[in-house]
Amino acid sequence: AVALPANEIFALPAHELTAPLAWLGAVCYALQIYFDFSGYTDMAVGMGKMFGFQFLENFNFPYIAQSIRDFWRRWHISLSSWFRDYLYIPLGGNRVSEARNYFNLILVFLLCGLWHGASWTFVGWGLYHGVFLVLERTAFGSFIDRLPRPFRHAYALLAILIGWVLFPAENIPQA
Repeated sequence: AVALPANEIFALPAHELTAPLAWLGAVCYALQIYFDFSGYTDMAVGMGKMFGFQFLENFNFPYIAQSIRDFWRRWHISLSSWFRDYLYIPLGGNRVSEARNYFNLILVFLLCGLWHGASWTFVGWGLYHGVFLVLERTAFGSFIDRLPRPFRHAYALLAILIGWVLFPAENIPQA
């Protein structure tokens, strides 16, 4: 139900796109991607149970996140865990210098973007999230942590929505 408007809005030429329509497209796409991925993994969990396998939940209400760090604890948990366990930690994780830790975060999310597809939009999406994860480890993150819950939630949703715009776009200018 939300895929059709998202696809139609993203297909519009830039000169026909108004700000409210663009926001509607971003919200529809955010819901579409969540319902698609979460639904697919719920089906896999259910089918696994039918055959005696126990799979962990893969989505834990990601859109209630209070930060991008919190979002990645809740979104596509199996993928996030794989990148943490097989890339971030072997690179030294957070047991390295601050600069190296920031580099590790950016690199892991750059590779996460490339994992989704070999295009500049996915690279941009990965770098976007990596930069936010770095920012949240600085004074900016301390500032966000002190905000009242509704403001932290609004910040996270805004950052997530803007990031999702890169995902379906064919190229950076279209995004």
